[in-house]
Amino acid sequence: MGDLDRVAKATNAVVQTSTNGLTEEVLGQCGLFEESQIGAERYNVFTGCPDTHSCTILIRGGAAQYIEEAARSLNDAIMIVRRAIKTHAIVAGGGAIEMELSRHLREYLRNIKGKHQLVINGFAKALEIIPRQLSDNSGMDGTDIMNKLRQKHNTDIESGRWFGVDVMNSEINDLYEAFVWEPELVRINVLTAATEAACTILSVDQTIRNPASEQQQAAAAGRLDGTAGPPGRGRGRGRGMNMGRGMKVMRGRGGK
Repeated sequence: MGDLDRVAKATNAVVQTSTNGLTEEVLGQCGLFEESQIGAERYNVFTGCPDTHSCTILIRGGAAQYIEEAARSLNDAIMIVRRAIKTHAIVAGGGAIEMELSRHLREYLRNIKGKHQLVINGFAKALEIIPRQLSDNSGMDGTDIMNKLRQKHNTDIESGRWFGVDVMNSEINDLYEAFVWEPELVRINVLTAATEAACTILSVDQTIRNPASEQQQAAAAGRLDGTAGPPGRGRGRGRGMNMGRGMKVMRGRGGK
């Protein structure tokens, strides 16, 4: 987006190709326009725009990597809010939705016969990795947190549905009330992609090996780390003979 388009969005103006036929409908409004010096750059600042459709966030830092990291984090936060507004459906984060899905699957498998129970039970167990990893990364006892979450989700189904790992307070909490939200579409896409990846791996029934390539790689690795075996006997090379513990003598061609 060019500077002209940014000004048009900020002032709610319409870009014109000529000055003929200008009307009030195509003109924008701005409360204050000023040129400000920020750091080593000069910026045109539009403030007090009554019907603006854009804004500018200025990020400053001591090093370029800090600025880039802040820009990535800010972009992620803006995009997640944008996605939540567009989907009109959210779920609680912090592993709450994974624990609720795991509980639902464990109840559902009671009505399943045969080996399908093992598959559903494995899927339910895999979902619990998310809250366990969150608790471990935040320095909490993963086993204790998981026990509390299972007890809350199974005994208090209605009010405990959105309980997850509260990393700020090092406990479990209702993350829906704590405004820890995620777009529903994001979680659906994550679970779908993870399931497809697992199915792809499980569907592999045979791997193709190239022994010659493996030998070349092993020989190259041995040359690099110095663990390659001694070269073969050639002209002028002696053959080692052990003379007991700690003793060795070399006998070459023509030796006795």
